[in-house]
Amino acid sequence: MTAAITAATHQAPREIVIATGNAHKVEEIGSIFATLGLGIVRLLSLSEVPGAPFPEPAETGDTFEANATIKATAYARLTGRWCLADDSGIEIDALGGRPGVISSHYCTDGEERGMSRADRDAQNNQRVLRELAGIAPDARSARFVCVMVLADPSGAVAARSRGAMEGRIGEPPAVPRGGQGFGY
Repeated sequence: MTAAITAATHQAPREIVIATGNAHKVEEIGSIFATLGLGIVRLLSLSEVPGAPFPEPAETGDTFEANATIKATAYARLTGRWCLADDSGIEIDALGGRPGVISSHYCTDGEERGMSRADRDAQNNQRVLRELAGIAPDARSARFVCVMVLADPSGAVAARSRGAMEGRIGEPPAVPRGGQGFGY
């Protein structure tokens, strides 16, 4: 992504707004930047930018790329700063790629209903496991997908990256397990 930034602007930004109010996500991305030698870039959450809070753009895309682009470009225009946004979720082959872009609200078919994150995560997992009941272990392939989009202060996309971590959905009682990270 660094080469794309430099090529697009002839100079890498010194400050990037991470398009989230989640301080933990800013810390995680900061750790990744430091590992990549990009620690000279100052990262800010949206709440640290003058003028906050900003209206959240509607994530109306049907792909991770579309939703990350919506967030990056909207927040870049609103803040007048470089903005990095992500969209991520899990795709399960036996479920035709679901939950996909509605991963965080799968239990409510993509609708925000004011549930706590812990309750939503638990119900998302229950739904996935219920829908996979009877599916053989070798047919439970899945991947966690993350798309990152960087937009310049005018809202133009400067860089885009997609990554995926392949795996399988386990079976109860071995799952769910783990105490850190994300809901799936």
